[in-house]
Amino acid sequence: MVKIRLARRGRKKLAMFDVVVTDARSPRDGKFIEKIGTYNPQTVPASIVLQDDRAFHWLMVGAQPTDTIRAILSYRGVMYKKHLQIGVNKGALTQEQADNKLADWVKAKQEKIQTKIDSVAKTKADQVKLRKEAESKVREAKAEAIRKKSEVAAAAPAAEETAPAEPQA
Repeated sequence: MVKIRLARRGRKKLAMFDVVVTDARSPRDGKFIEKIGTYNPQTVPASIVLQDDRAFHWLMVGAQPTDTIRAILSYRGVMYKKHLQIGVNKGALTQEQADNKLADWVKAKQEKIQTKIDSVAKTKADQVKLRKEAESKVREAKAEAIRKKSEVAAAAPAAEETAPAEPQA
């Protein structure tokens, strides 16, 4: 049985994965038939580089994806493409209709992904702005405290000089 699954690489706590087509009996990071992409869950959103046409080919010849890979393939539209292609093979719709449906779906998905990337970038920029504002408030408060301290220190010797000396008994 042929499977499409993840093969781990990267150092401890910074995992990256290769998307590979392999025999189900081979070890997770062992021998594989073909590497069809990479998956990095450390980025937001997770970065997926995948040869969609090769993944589609392997699905159509019977390779079984693992649960994680099935989710990745669904995210990229490969599972939807397989679904449409099966419909074309059965005669439920034409190839042009299937291609149009897939193109519309991919366009909507890309817009959704771009919106997510933009919102993450905006949130990050807002956090930086708030952090800078908080730092400037702290800096101003410290400067004010230093200024008051120097005024008190400057006023103390002046007060001693202006006060009449008390006679000693």
